[in-house]
Amino acid sequence: QVQLVESGGGLVQAGGSLRLSCAVSGSIFSINAMAWYRQAPGKQRELVATITSVGSTNYADSVKGRFTISRDNAKNTVYLQMNSLKPEDTAVYYCNANLGRYRYDIPREYWGQGTQVTVSS
Repeated sequence: QVQLVESGGGLVQAGGSLRLSCAVSGSIFSINAMAWYRQAPGKQRELVATITSVGSTNYADSVKGRFTISRDNAKNTVYLQMNSLKPEDTAVYYCNANLGRYRYDIPREYWGQGTQVTVSS
C-alpha cells in the first residue's frame, strides 16, 4: 500500500505565501519524478511543477518565479513553496509521484487526495 498525504493548504490573502508538503509512505523501492498539479473549479487538472529524482525542476509558465518545488529524498517528501499568491492560484493541489514498489516493479503514478488552496483578493 502506498499513500501520498498532502498538507499545508488553506486560505491566504493575495500576495501571501503557503508551503505545501506531500509525504509518501508505504511499500516503496524507489521514487522517480514527483510533481504538483492543481485543479480549479470547472477546469481541467493542470501541471504546476515537476522535480526529478536528482533535483531537476520544471514549472508551468503561470507560476514561474513565484513557486518553488523541492524534495527531501530521505523523507520521501516533496514540497511546493508558493509566494506572491494570486486569486487565480485558487485550486485543489494534488501531489503526484512516479514510483516503484519493489526492485523489478514497473513504476507507475500515484496521487494524493488533494489539499485546498484559496487566495482571496
